[in-house]
Amino acid sequence: MANDQDMFRELFRKQAELNRIIGVDTTTLDEAQQTQWVLNYCRAMTQELAELTDSVPWKWWAKYQKFDKQNARVEVVDMLHFLISTAQVLGMSAEDVFDLYVKKHEVNQNRQKSGYAVKDESDNKGL
Repeated sequence: MANDQDMFRELFRKQAELNRIIGVDTTTLDEAQQTQWVLNYCRAMTQELAELTDSVPWKWWAKYQKFDKQNARVEVVDMLHFLISTAQVLGMSAEDVFDLYVKKHEVNQNRQKSGYAVKDESDNKGL
């Protein structure tokens, strides 16, 4: 598992490097800039999600469509770029994301075990 964590940490390092090349240093943003960059990255992820959607034949009425698996893979990675950037804007390291993922995963598992019959966000409060 340590190797997997090293790979995840490397993704964060590479993304910070790319962002600095682009002209965005997520470690120096004030709150207004953080807000703007979270919105920028959310919009970018929304666009990448639309591009991913267009990689699969979702138009049930159109017979010409084909599943473009390679492009779908690229769009997933494009979204990951923006997702990591968003985490960095919020001051999260690879370790922070990993740790919070593990905690949230446990919450989600517990929700499924209990039947998740009622929407109750209180189990997120301590994360």
